[in-house]
Amino acid sequence: MNIGLFGGTFDPIHEGHLALATAARERFQLGRIYFVPANHPPHKLRDPLTAFAHRYAMIALATESEAAFVPSLLEAPADAPAPARAGKSQATPNYTIDTIRTFKRTLRKADRLFFLIGVDAFDEIAQWHEAAALFAECEFIVASRPGYSLADIANALPEPLRPKASVTKPFNKQPANGQLVLPGVHVHMLENVHKNISASAIREAAKAKKSLARLVTPQVAEYIRKMNLYSGR
Repeated sequence: MNIGLFGGTFDPIHEGHLALATAARERFQLGRIYFVPANHPPHKLRDPLTAFAHRYAMIALATESEAAFVPSLLEAPADAPAPARAGKSQATPNYTIDTIRTFKRTLRKADRLFFLIGVDAFDEIAQWHEAAALFAECEFIVASRPGYSLADIANALPEPLRPKASVTKPFNKQPANGQLVLPGVHVHMLENVHKNISASAIREAAKAKKSLARLVTPQVAEYIRKMNLYSGR
């Protein structure tokens, strides 16, 4: 089975996330996509983050009508605290490489694993923990958007996997479409799925008591309202 792993803070999960997952499922025939909310993402240890339980609950609500979408507890806190207001975390970060390796132990040998990611996040992939090792563990599905070239994708790779500039130069003006296959690297580009939606804008809208229609599913909007999330951020 082709299986997708979609990680992120999902604070909150929004229509852009769902559009990416839906397009990836259809294009690459993914039998399941696991949504993995990060407990302590390394790049946001100093930022306020809504309690894991709330973010997991919103994922469950947003994906309840799609059987192929599965909320995951791969990065759930060990003590599973009750929902609480957002606060600064001092805990040990969750590294994607560890999550992927843990998840792969549950798969069959015939299963094919894809990691879903937006192009903005992929642009910083070389800075991730054990970045080069990630590409040996799975294939990547990168949701592209206008302004990125195939050369940009190649140049974002960790240095040990990055081709020479003379190799990528001819692709500087080629849109980030199709796929990038290099020794130790298999990246599939997913075009035309970018939605101009950001989680930070949704949090600001919720704080201002504005409508969240077309930004998140109705179920998630109602959960945010009932739990009074983002009111103090």
